Amino acid sequence: MSALLRQRLRRDWLQLLLWLLGTYALAAAAVGGVAQAYGTEPDRVNVLAAVMANPVIMLFRGLPSGAGPAAFTLFLIFPFLAMMAAFMSTFLAVRHTRADEELGRAELVGATPAGRFTPLWATIIHGTLANVVLALLVTVGFLSGGFPGYGSLVAGLAAGAVGLCFLGVGLVAGQLMRTSRGANSVAVWVLLIAFLLSGIGNAAGTPSADLQSIQSSWLTWLSPFGWGENTRPFAADNLWPAALAVGIALVLTAIAVSLHASRDLGESLIAERLGRRDAGPLLSSPMGLVWRLTWGSVLGWSVGGLLTGLLATSLAAVIDSIGTEIPAVQTIFEALSRGGSLQQGMVVIFFLIVGLLAASAAVQTLCRARQEEAHGTAELVLSAPVDRVRWLADYIVVAFAAILLVAASGVLGAVLGVATSGGEWSLAQDALVSGAGQVAAASVFLALTALVFVIAPRWTIPVGWTLVMLGVLLGLFGSLFGFPEWIVNLSPLTQAPLVVQDGVDLKGLWWLIMASVIGAAAALLLMRRRELATDG
Repeated sequence: MSALLRQRLRRDWLQLLLWLLGTYALAAAAVGGVAQAYGTEPDRVNVLAAVMANPVIMLFRGLPSGAGPAAFTLFLIFPFLAMMAAFMSTFLAVRHTRADEELGRAELVGATPAGRFTPLWATIIHGTLANVVLALLVTVGFLSGGFPGYGSLVAGLAAGAVGLCFLGVGLVAGQLMRTSRGANSVAVWVLLIAFLLSGIGNAAGTPSADLQSIQSSWLTWLSPFGWGENTRPFAADNLWPAALAVGIALVLTAIAVSLHASRDLGESLIAERLGRRDAGPLLSSPMGLVWRLTWGSVLGWSVGGLLTGLLATSLAAVIDSIGTEIPAVQTIFEALSRGGSLQQGMVVIFFLIVGLLAASAAVQTLCRARQEEAHGTAELVLSAPVDRVRWLADYIVVAFAAILLVAASGVLGAVLGVATSGGEWSLAQDALVSGAGQVAAASVFLALTALVFVIAPRWTIPVGWTLVMLGVLLGLFGSLFGFPEWIVNLSPLTQAPLVVQDGVDLKGLWWLIMASVIGAAAALLLMRRRELATDG
C-alpha cells in the first residue's frame, strides 16, 4: 500500500500542487478583493437585495447568508472553491482507476503481491488525503484574511466534503465506463448538473425579510454543491450538511468497491458502443477523423457558450439597477467597457467567459492529440500517407474551428437574449465585437498548447489546463482581487478588442494575432524534427 501511495504521489505531485495552491490562492485573493470592491456594508446589502430581485445571478454565485464581510465573501467565492475540489477529485479518481486499466498498468500491479484491490484502496486514500489538504488550505486562506476561526474551518471542511463526494463519483464512473475518456465525461456531466441544480435550487428559494439571505428550495438538497453551501460558514456554521456529503461519499465508494469486485479487469458495467462496420465519407481524411474524435466535447463547450451569451444580454436590466446603486460595481463595469454603458460592461464580462470556454475547447482538442499519441493510435494514422506535420495541423485546424463555434454560439445566445428580453439591439452588435475579439484571445491558448505538445509532449495536458486556469484567475478575478493592472493584462482574455462608448477599442488585437500565428507556425515547424513520444 505504501509503495503504491508513493508511486501516486510521484505521478501527481505537480498536478496536485497546482490544484491545491490554485484553490488556496482563490480563497486568499477573494478575501482582499471583496474588502476592496465591497468595503462597506451598504454596498454589500445593495448587492444582495439586487440578487434577490433577479435570482438568475445565483446560478454563478453561492447561497447568500448575510451582509457581513466573511459571509459575503463565501457567497461570491464558495461555488468556485467547491468546483476546484470537485474537478481535482474526479480527475484523480479516473486517472488512477480506469485510465490505469486502459493503459495496462493495473494488470502489471495486479500481477504483483499487491493484488487486485490494493490499487483501488490506494486511490481512495490518495484522493482523501488530497481533499484533507485542500480543506486545510482553504481554512488557512480565510484565516489569513482575519476571518473567524470556526467559520474558516467550516468553509474548509465544506469544500473538502464536496471534493470527497466527487471522488466517489469519479470512482463509480471509472467502474461504469470502458474508457477513461468516457468515465471523465460521465463525471464532468454529473458535476455540471449538480452545479446547476444547486444554483436553480438557490434561485427558487425563499428570501429573508431583510433580503440578506435565502432559504434554499428542495432542489438544492439534491446537489453536493448545495450541501456545501448550506453549511453557511460565518453565519449558521452548520456542519451536518458537510457530514451528509461525506456520508454520500462513503456510499459511492462502497458502490465502486462492490462494482470492482463483480467485474473482470478491463471490463465495464456499460459496454463500449460498437462502431459501424463501414466508415462514412467523413473518415476518408485525417481531419475528418480528428473531428469525429472531438465533436462531442466541442458540442458541449458550444452549449456553454450559447447559455453564457444568452445571460449576457438578458441580465442587462438587472445590472443597470445594481450599478446605479453601487459605485464600486459601476466603476468595474465602466473600466471594462472604457466609459461605455453598464450593459456594455455586462456583455464584456460574460464574453470573457465565452472566451474561456472557447480556449478550453481548443486546449481539450490539442490534449486529444496527446492522448492519441500516448495510446499508440496516432501511429496507425501515421502509418498511412500522412506526415507528422499534417497530422498536427489537422488538430490545430479543428481546434480553431472549435473556437469559432463556441464564440458563434455565444453571439447567437446574445441575440436570443435581446429578442426574448426586449433589450437594445445594439447589445447584439456589442456581443459580435466581443465574441470576435475572444476568438483572437482563445487562439493564443491554442498556439501555446501546440508548442508545449511539440516541445514537451508529456506536459501537454497539465500545462495546457494550467494556462487556462491562469487566464481565468487573471482575466475574470484579477480586477476583483485587486491585482495590479499589468498582471491582469497578462491574460489574453483581457487583451481582446471590446466595445467602448464611441466605438471599438482594438486593445492588443495585433499582438494576439501575432502570438497565435507565430506560435502555431513554430509548432508545425518543430514537429518536423520530433519523433512520436508514446510514453506517459
